[in-house]
Amino acid sequence: MTLWSRIANALSSLAKGESLSNVFEKLKTPPERTVAFAIAIIALSAKMAKADGQVTRDEVSAFKEVFNIPKRNERQAAKVFNLARQDVAGFESYATKISTMFQNDHQSLSDLLEGLFHIALSDGNYHPAENEFLEKVSKIFNISELSFSRIRSRFVPNAPKDPYNILGVDPDMPIEEIRQSWRELVRTNHPDQMIARGVPEEAIRIATKQLTDINNAWEKINQEIV
Repeated sequence: MTLWSRIANALSSLAKGESLSNVFEKLKTPPERTVAFAIAIIALSAKMAKADGQVTRDEVSAFKEVFNIPKRNERQAAKVFNLARQDVAGFESYATKISTMFQNDHQSLSDLLEGLFHIALSDGNYHPAENEFLEKVSKIFNISELSFSRIRSRFVPNAPKDPYNILGVDPDMPIEEIRQSWRELVRTNHPDQMIARGVPEEAIRIATKQLTDINNAWEKINQEIV
C-alpha cells in the first residue's frame, strides 16, 4: 500500500466526522508514522497559508512546489490541506509533532521552515500574522532567533538583515575576530570620526543609522554565542 493510499484510508475516518488531530494521534508506529508526518506537514502548511486570513492559489501552488506532490496524488493532498484549514487543533500541535519526529535532525527542520517561508511569500506579501506564525514555529523547532533572522532575511524584502552580513563576517569565524570587525566598523562609522574626516552631514546621518544596525548585529551574535 502506498503512502498516499494510507493517507486516503486515514481520510476515511475524517469523512465519518473524526477530527484531523484525532486521526493523527492514531498514527504513531511505522508505516503509519510516515503517514502521520505527511499529514502534519500538509496541515502545518495549510495553517501557515491561512495565517493572514486567506489562502491564495499562489500559496497552494507554492505548497505543491515545496513538497513535490505527484499529480496523481494532488486530490488527496488537497483534501488534507483543506481539512487542516478548518481543523480546530492549533498549528502548535502539528509543529510539535514534527519537531519531535526530527529532534535530532536540525537541518531538516530548517529546510521545512524555509519551505513555509516560500509559501508565505508566494502571494507577494509578508503579513505580520505570517511572521508571528513562523516565529512560533521556529521556537517549537528549537531554531535559534539568530538562525530564524538569517532565514527571514533571505526571503523577506526589507526584513532585518543577517547580523553576520551586517558585520561582514562569516558565522564560522572565531568570536574574537568577529568582535574585532565590529569594533572597526564602530570606529569607522562613529559620527566624531566622520566629522573629523570632513564627511558631508547627510552621510553622517546615514552612518548613525548604520551604527545602530552594527551594534544591534553584534549584540545578537554575542547573545547567541554566549
